[in-house]
Amino acid sequence: MIDILFSIFRFIASIVGLEQIVVDAQEAVLDFFEIGGPIIPVVAIVLFIMWIFMLERLFYFYFEHKNVVKRAVDTWEARTERKSWHAHRVREYLISEVRVKTTEFLGLIKVSVALCPLVGLLGTVTGMITVFEVMALLGSGNARAMAAGVTQATIPTMSGLVAALSGYFLSVWLTHKAKDEIEVLSEHLTMDH
Repeated sequence: MIDILFSIFRFIASIVGLEQIVVDAQEAVLDFFEIGGPIIPVVAIVLFIMWIFMLERLFYFYFEHKNVVKRAVDTWEARTERKSWHAHRVREYLISEVRVKTTEFLGLIKVSVALCPLVGLLGTVTGMITVFEVMALLGSGNARAMAAGVTQATIPTMSGLVAALSGYFLSVWLTHKAKDEIEVLSEHLTMDH
């Protein structure tokens, strides 16, 4: 999968003459994956999924949300009567419908942000198992032999934390944006006549 992404990047970079930069980046990423052990690709997959959903939410807020709100407001404004029990239920339904569309995938994004460090900790455990296996075979006096396991124990943890931090702030912003948009809609759907 990484090879496919880098071949796409390499093609784009070759158009503007920056192909060597992409090749160097590909080598660095593949080395990082090799040094970090088998958990690094799992962290990368969770990170990729998290960012796909965050980009989808950004796309929604910047391109689709206005139309969803406009339809709800137009439906409400088309009503001639807005004070009855039934009108209250229609208003609640319209707000709820927009809330569902606005908060879609936010729970999955939050879970992904929380999952990244946990997957990184799984890498710590697998790296420490490697260290203990080396210690069992060669004893605790061979620091060089244990270094690969220690590396596999620390790099996935760092990767998981960096992945979580990369999405945390946008996740919080998206949550607040959704809450604010629902409040604004509630204020626009007045019950004045």
